[in-house]
Amino acid sequence: MRLRMCFGGVLALSVWAGWLVGCGAGPGPASRPAGSLRDTGRAGELNGRAADLIVGDRKEAERLVRQALEADAYHGPSHNNLGVIRLAEGDLYEAALSFERAHQLMGGHPGPLVNLGIALERGGRIDEALRQYRAALSRAPDDLSALRAMVRCQIRHGREDDLTSARLRVVAERSTDGWRDWAAAHAAE
Repeated sequence: MRLRMCFGGVLALSVWAGWLVGCGAGPGPASRPAGSLRDTGRAGELNGRAADLIVGDRKEAERLVRQALEADAYHGPSHNNLGVIRLAEGDLYEAALSFERAHQLMGGHPGPLVNLGIALERGGRIDEALRQYRAALSRAPDDLSALRAMVRCQIRHGREDDLTSARLRVVAERSTDGWRDWAAAHAAE
């Protein structure tokens, strides 16, 4: 039986399309015919098309991601995008599995760790979410998405530390969207 954690309401997705990865729910190496080759180029092309559809047509995006994983079961960005789709559907368990698989395949890229942190945070596992954000920042200290996720989580859940103010300033300075105003407002508090 699969654990399914659904939340009502509209999910506000900050789609980090290039980061989102899927889990073992898709085709794996055991399902590939013996002697078949990895078609990373095809997987990348299909995953790119899927990333463009995640917000507007998740069913089609999932179909394309699954095709990408058939072309290359080890394509990390496709696993990440499958995780994003699961996260948008409120299936936090499957999303987390997808992000973990993406992290394994994408090595030092911070995106899957940030996405895993978001899934954990939505599931109420704040300490674990903060660990994932810290891990993402340890790999890419200047990654704006990781900084935003970390600071937002700290402020939202009352977990500020000695670095929160400095991180808020960086978010305010480097952001060009609503994040700038959000960070500036919280920095003034």
